[in-house]
Amino acid sequence: MPKIVSVSKYQPPYTLHQQEIEQFTKTIFQNNIPQLNRLLKVFENGEIEKRHFCVPLEWHKEEHTFEERNQLYIQLAVDYSVKAIQKCLQNEMYLKRPISTEEIDAIFFVSSTGISTPSIDARIMNQLTFSDRIKRLPIWGLGCVGGASGISRAYDYCLAHPKEKVLVVCVELCSLTFQRNDFSKSNLVGASLFADGVACALVCGDEANVENQKMVPSIIRTASKWMPDSEDVMGWDIKNDGLHVIFSKSIPTIISKWLGPFIESFFEEVGLSIKDLEHFIAHPGGKKVLLAYKEALNLSDQHIKLSRKVLQENGNMSSPTVLYVLDEYMKRIKKGGSYGLLVALGPGFSGESVLLQWRE
Repeated sequence: MPKIVSVSKYQPPYTLHQQEIEQFTKTIFQNNIPQLNRLLKVFENGEIEKRHFCVPLEWHKEEHTFEERNQLYIQLAVDYSVKAIQKCLQNEMYLKRPISTEEIDAIFFVSSTGISTPSIDARIMNQLTFSDRIKRLPIWGLGCVGGASGISRAYDYCLAHPKEKVLVVCVELCSLTFQRNDFSKSNLVGASLFADGVACALVCGDEANVENQKMVPSIIRTASKWMPDSEDVMGWDIKNDGLHVIFSKSIPTIISKWLGPFIESFFEEVGLSIKDLEHFIAHPGGKKVLLAYKEALNLSDQHIKLSRKVLQENGNMSSPTVLYVLDEYMKRIKKGGSYGLLVALGPGFSGESVLLQWRE
């Protein structure tokens, strides 16, 4: 079975506590949103403590064109990706020896917060020494489900190419999409929740030449599910000044009703029960989303503990977030044979599940 042999993350340079962001948001919106003080409770209720950004708060005091935002996205996405890749391939916690970029056979680049053609992966390849025969798969538009989908597609690739090594790189710079003249509730919720983050995972076929320092998860099987006629649940509304967030208040309700049957049928397909699940590696879309996961799958507080930790310390970074959670689990798990489920939800409306088992 293909396995995830290394994970890394890169935190952008500007760290802000939630109270600072709330006060700034209040200053920006105070003359334009009725009952703002009541609505600002979303900052406290979300239980996020701090978040990391690629630009300082002061950057948002001025107007920025879509062009300006996107040029900055391209520049920083390349820079941050290079750092995350280098860290992933040299991660002594997971790898017995560093992996050269020249050994990488494919790169899957996942993002939804900027636009680039050629895609960011091509630009990365001009900064690091990759083979000129490397395969590329840029994945755009999956939002919060993108990290899990990237792992799933790397699994598919490694099943077909068991000797090869694949990088999954997730970069989201959500702060560059913040709209200071959008007075919708969705934008306010987004301001309380979203952050910037970068993660990289190395997925290898079972015949790949790689040695691990510790036990790592093998990918047993993956599953995808899509909900018809749900384009308005989450996504972007693309306007002249950039990307405007679409974020439905019905998301926790949808999860509580929709996720359970999806995961139960997936487990039945592999001959397991949810009771066999020890590690729940969930994308923490928000406090209410985590509680909806718990309700839908009848999980304990312990199951969502590490996802909650990542949310509290980073906010929702969209696609990389689930890889931050995976890193927390991979650092801790020492028990062979234990099962984990990596799961995320995103625009479409869609879900992606990855069944893992830690093996010697």
